[in-house]
Parts: sequence; structure tokens; C-alpha cells
Amino acid sequence: MTFKSTVVTIPGLTGSGPNHWQSCWEKRYGFKRISQKNWDTPVCEEWINTIEKETMHLDLANTLFVGHSLGCTAIVMWAKKYNKRLKGAMLVAASDNEAADFPKTTTGFVPMPLFKLPFPSILVMSSNDDYLSVERAHYFGNNWSSEVIDIGNAGHINTASGYGEWKEGLVILKKLDN
Repeated sequence: MTFKSTVVTIPGLTGSGPNHWQSCWEKRYGFKRISQKNWDTPVCEEWINTIEKETMHLDLANTLFVGHSLGCTAIVMWAKKYNKRLKGAMLVAASDNEAADFPKTTTGFVPMPLFKLPFPSILVMSSNDDYLSVERAHYFGNNWSSEVIDIGNAGHINTASGYGEWKEGLVILKKLDN
């Protein structure tokens, strides 16, 4: 599959391992990864400043962000702070950072920003994700003006849930690459 846009992946907590779909896409398609200094005890301000620093040289009007889990929150918080317009963002398995069981190793990722994103977005969710309920996924999607796509029982849409290459995800991403 060929993309006209520059595609930038933004992993979540602990990063995306070598068999994660983000890593597979980076290897196969040459997508750029935003590498954070601290994957295990992230600080939101550091993460969003890293996104800004690593993408400031890009033509954002021709750039797609692809976030996973906490990376989705980082994208939304980056958009709130910098108010820049991307070509679009695919937000996969966003995490509900306000949930009681959300890992306490993160700093500054709450409250969850609730505003219309200044660019087109698709929120890809699973109906049995331990980190985001169906109700909260639709609530976030509505507030962000994201198209919400429920891919069914897919867990957290990560390696542990069986998502390596994830060709169906590429088809969804292609919807933003017009």
C-alpha cells in the first residue's frame, strides 16, 4: 500500500514493541516514529513537546499522525497546546486516563481534553478494550469530532491482542490519505 502523506506513529505507554502493528508499519512503509525519552513513567508536557520538536520541520498539511493508547492522548493534548492543523490523525485504542484503574505511572495526562480537533480524525476502538469502555470511546469521539470505528472484540488492539501487521488498520488509515 502506498501513502501520499507523511505518516508519523506515536506509540503509547511502554512504546510499541517490535511485533506491534506500529513497528511493523514503520519497517514496511517507512513511517516515522516519535520516540519518547521515557516510555514507562511518561510526563505529558515532555511527550507533547517531543511531538512538536520532531514534527516542526514537516509539512503538517500533508502529515498523518497514528497514535496508539496513551499516544492518542498525547496527540490530542499536542493539538490543544499548539493548535496546528494536520492532514489527519488515526487514534487507535485510546486510553481513558481518568479511569480508576488507569496506570498511575503517568503524569499530566488528565483531565482528558474534550474539544473539536482542528483536523480530521478517526477513533478506532474495540468493544472489549480494558483501557477504554465503549461509552467513553463514543464520548471522546463525539467531543473530538472523530469518526468512530468499532472493530469488535479486539482487546487493546496491540500485540497481546494479536495485532501485528494489521492490514485492516492500513485500510482505515488510507481513508485520511486523500
